[in-house]
Amino acid sequence: MSAKDTDWDGVRLHVVTGKGGTGKTTVAAALALALAAGGRRVLLVEVEGRQGIAQLFDVPPLPYEERRVAVAPDGGEVYALAIDTEEALIEYLEMFYNLKRAGKAMTKLGVVDFVTTIAPGLRDVILTGKTSEAVRRKEKNGAFVYDAVVMDAPPTGRITKFLNVNDEVSGLAKVGPVRNHADTVMRVVRSPETAVHFVTLLEEMPVQETMDGITELREVGLPVGGVFVNMEHPPLLAEDELAAAAGERLDLDEIVRGVKSAGLEDDAERVAAVLAAEAVAHARRTALQRREKERLERIEQPRYTLPLLSDGVDLAGLYDLARALREQGAA
Repeated sequence: MSAKDTDWDGVRLHVVTGKGGTGKTTVAAALALALAAGGRRVLLVEVEGRQGIAQLFDVPPLPYEERRVAVAPDGGEVYALAIDTEEALIEYLEMFYNLKRAGKAMTKLGVVDFVTTIAPGLRDVILTGKTSEAVRRKEKNGAFVYDAVVMDAPPTGRITKFLNVNDEVSGLAKVGPVRNHADTVMRVVRSPETAVHFVTLLEEMPVQETMDGITELREVGLPVGGVFVNMEHPPLLAEDELAAAAGERLDLDEIVRGVKSAGLEDDAERVAAVLAAEAVAHARRTALQRREKERLERIEQPRYTLPLLSDGVDLAGLYDLARALREQGAA
């Protein structure tokens, strides 16, 4: 699938959010790899200071600079940036107020923490501003430095406030550099070049937060992207077996006979009971997934499904997820 056959033609800033525990950082990393395939250059930005990107790509903790962390299929490159709020604030002071020395002195006095605590909107402007600058940055020949930027953003419950920086700074500044900077950020965030994607599991709470988050974004005019259903458990039983397990109507004697035929004669009854309990739990989880999938079908956004990786998410698994996203048209 070529880059022009995707669901997100023209989008250059992909913001990835999701309820905690849904695999948001993993999906952001896989999306960056998918977008970079075919010789493109993509920047993956982390704003929460957890060094999750470094762990996924099995590299040392990232400094406050853009570094290549992976080569995508067909020669593309993924760069990563872990934004340090303190360093970014110093950079911001130098850029707009020529206060680099003062900024470094401020860190020693703890003023940076003070500023970002009493004016959290300023912190969000700094984080989103650094990302939007990377989206706009160009080479001397006029080409963009990065073909796309992927932001591993804060969780769903905070994403609207985080991105809607104009409202956040309205009480801080009506004019001047802070206001101008926020306006510049919002021009990027509200443009057709931005999409805010949601990561969810097929569970009640993540799905509800996804639906609520999409509604909140639309209410403030921010661009909604796709829904990434992560870690879907494929059904391991046939439909009639699922129905029997869900109704706890499994033939325990038959399971015992199967266990004995596998050579576990001595403890066959106990093993069979454990297997039956596992089958019941699996049937109920499958029914829950199907119910939540039906709820997600009410959302008119593109949906992508990523499988549960039985061996966990290592670098090879990340490439598998990226391939799945490309095959589904996400990149």
